[in-house]
Amino acid sequence: MKKAKIDNKVQLCIDRDFTISKIDERIYGSFIEHLGRAVYEGIYQPGNKFADKNGYRKDVMKLIKEIGVPIVRYPGGNFVSAFNWEDSVGPKKDRPRRLELAWGVVETNQFGLDEFMDWCKKVGTKPMYAVNLGTRGIEDAKNVIEYCNIKSGTKYSDMRIKNGAKDPYNIKLWCLGNEMDGPWQMGHMTAEEYGLKAGRAGHIMKLVDPSIETVVCGSSSLYMDTYGQWERIVLENSYDTTDYLSLHTYYGNAENDTPNFLASSVAMDQFISQVISICDYVKAVKRSKKTINLSFDEWNVWYHSNGAKIEKWCEHPHQLEDIYNFEDALLVGSMLITLLRHADRVKIACLAQLVNVIAPIMTSDTGAWRQTIFYPYMQASVYGRGEVLNTVVKTPTYESKHGEAPYVDSVVVTDEENETLTIFAVNKNLEEDFELTCDLRQYAGYKVVEHSVLTHKDLKAENTEKNPDNVKPVDFTKGSKVDKGILTSKLPAKSWNVIRLAK
Repeated sequence: MKKAKIDNKVQLCIDRDFTISKIDERIYGSFIEHLGRAVYEGIYQPGNKFADKNGYRKDVMKLIKEIGVPIVRYPGGNFVSAFNWEDSVGPKKDRPRRLELAWGVVETNQFGLDEFMDWCKKVGTKPMYAVNLGTRGIEDAKNVIEYCNIKSGTKYSDMRIKNGAKDPYNIKLWCLGNEMDGPWQMGHMTAEEYGLKAGRAGHIMKLVDPSIETVVCGSSSLYMDTYGQWERIVLENSYDTTDYLSLHTYYGNAENDTPNFLASSVAMDQFISQVISICDYVKAVKRSKKTINLSFDEWNVWYHSNGAKIEKWCEHPHQLEDIYNFEDALLVGSMLITLLRHADRVKIACLAQLVNVIAPIMTSDTGAWRQTIFYPYMQASVYGRGEVLNTVVKTPTYESKHGEAPYVDSVVVTDEENETLTIFAVNKNLEEDFELTCDLRQYAGYKVVEHSVLTHKDLKAENTEKNPDNVKPVDFTKGSKVDKGILTSKLPAKSWNVIRLAK
C-alpha cells in the first residue's frame, strides 16, 4: 500500500505585538553533578595539558563559553542528598574522602564549593546551588547560605574569608533538595513531609538573605505514581516561601522508533501545561497574588548508557557517558522549542548535564569535543535571546504514542533592540523536505543573514574524538529568501534549522 502524500508546506503566523514573554536567559542553563567524570576529568583535571594553574580544563571552558551557559546547577542531583557541604571547603589536604552513596563511588572533595564559585567566575556563568534536604535539613541550609552570602562577622562568613574568599558569593538561586519523591533518594519523604521541610528551609534561608529565590522539588518524572498529588501537596505546604517548582524529564529511543521518539516533545509540552495548571490551582485555593513559575532543571535524551557497570567505590569512573547521535540532536532541538513556547512560565531550565555525563561536551586526556546535541543547545542559547513571539505553526501532523505530533516544530524569537528575528525549526519528516513561509511585512527591511542547517543522511551518526565534525551545522542561506515581505525557506528532511534575519 502506498503512503498517502502529505502537503509538505508549513506556514508560520506571527504578529509583532503578540508576544508570549521576554526570555529569561536562565532557560539555557545546565547542570554539573559529582557523578562520573563530570567534575573530575571533566571541568577539573590538575596536571592535564589543558588545565590552568587551578586545574580547570581550559578546552572545556572554551566550549562552555561558546554555548554561553548562564547558570549551572550544582552539586546535584542525587549526590546532594547525602552531601556535607563543609567537606568541600577549606584546605584540600584536610578534606575528607567520603563514600558517595548515590552513585556507589568515593568522593575526594578536591573540587568543592569554593572551587565551583571560582570556576563559575572564570567561565562566565552563575551558580544554582542545591542544599541537602535528604540526610540533613534546615540547619544545614541556614549555615551554607551564611557561608556564601553574608559579608563577614559571623562563624560561617568568617570561615569563607579564612578559606580565601573575601567577598561573599551572593548566590541568588537555591534548590531545596533533589527529587525527594523518589524511593531511590536518600532521605526520601512523602509530599507533606517534604513540603513542610522545604517551606521551613526556604523561610530560614530568606531570613538570612531575603533577595534569594528558591526552587522546590516537583516530581522526578511524569510517570511517578504520586505525580500531580506530589506537586499540589508540596506547594500547599511551601507556597509562601517558594519561587519555582522543578520538573525533570528524559526521553529515549530504546525501541528504535524514530517518529515516536521525535514526538516526545509533545509529551514534554503536555507535562509543562499540566504542572502550570497545578501551580495555578494552588494559587487559586490560597487566594494568592503570587504566581509560581517553573524550573525545568533536568531535561535531555538519556538511554544509551543505562546498562553500564562500574566497580564499587572507585573514583570518577566512566559513568552515564551517553554518545549522542544525530536523531538525539533533532529531539533536543524540539525540546528547546517547547521550552521557548512556554517562556511565560518556564523561567529556568538546565540541560542535564554539561560535561561527560549525558552531556553535550566530552573529554579525554587528549582533548574535548562537541557531541551532536551541542549544536541546537548552543545555537538556541546564542540566538534565542529577546522575546518569544506567539508562533502559530500550520503544519501537517502524524499520529504518535504521545498523540498528534507536528511534522514541523517551530518558534520565532525577536530582539527589538538589536533588530533581529530568529526562527528555530525542526523538520521531523525523515524523507520529505518542507517549504516554510512566514509573512514578515511587519518587519520591513529585514533580510536573511544566515540559514544554518543540522542534518545527516544517517540518523545514528555520532561525533567522536577521532571524527568530531561528523555531525555539525552547515550554511544553507541559499535555502531562504524574503520577497515582497514573505519569507520562504526550505527545511530539509530530518533537520534542525536556525534562520536569522536582521534589518
